[in-house]
Amino acid sequence: MDRNSQIIVALDFDNRRAVDEVVDRLGEECCFYKVGMELLTAAGPDLIEHLVAKGKEVFLDLKLFEIPNSVAGAVRAAGALGVSMVTVHSMGGTGIMSAAVDAARDFPRLRVLALTVVTSMTSSDLADIGVTGSASTEEQVLRLARLAEGAGCHGVIASPQEAGPLRRALGAGTLIVTPGVALPGESPGEHARTGTPRAAIAAGASHIVVGRAVTRATDPVAAFRLVRAGLEP
Repeated sequence: MDRNSQIIVALDFDNRRAVDEVVDRLGEECCFYKVGMELLTAAGPDLIEHLVAKGKEVFLDLKLFEIPNSVAGAVRAAGALGVSMVTVHSMGGTGIMSAAVDAARDFPRLRVLALTVVTSMTSSDLADIGVTGSASTEEQVLRLARLAEGAGCHGVIASPQEAGPLRRALGAGTLIVTPGVALPGESPGEHARTGTPRAAIAAGASHIVVGRAVTRATDPVAAFRLVRAGLEP
């Protein structure tokens, strides 16, 4: 896979103007962007259509967790916008994941990815919501990933720390997208389970998600190229 296509730049902004500035500055360097709930709410679906029209791939990170019919409707709407990836929450169970996969069938380019355990969570957080016993965060991630695989999802979202075990469990064809990457010396921010871009790719991630390290950099192009260079073995 081309290194550029493995890097998804997270547009974690609350306004369209900031997004347009970063996307224009990155130009042809970046071909893949993540749009989350905050930006979608602030800027609306027109932004996604704009990015797709510019030839960019869009990872629409909605983390859908609703009744199956509502999830299917949201996935169809995402497909109609031209996005390449959309996320559902695996803790919603097989029903919502299967509904999402079925809804995506009419859009051949659309991939449904299941969020396993968000990268800000630890084993103690899992215990707080009733995931108790001897299960570690990694074990919970693997359990949910296998559930997603059984539901027909095209891939999963997990931290860089789980990329290796997931690749061994799921095989070569599954997408493994890892937010929570941090450049050497960079603060992990809100992510409790993190790793470097190189380590994530080497362990088996198909894609990494980077945000402020690129979008808030003085020179976003130079920062993007630094991330790309860091993926080389």
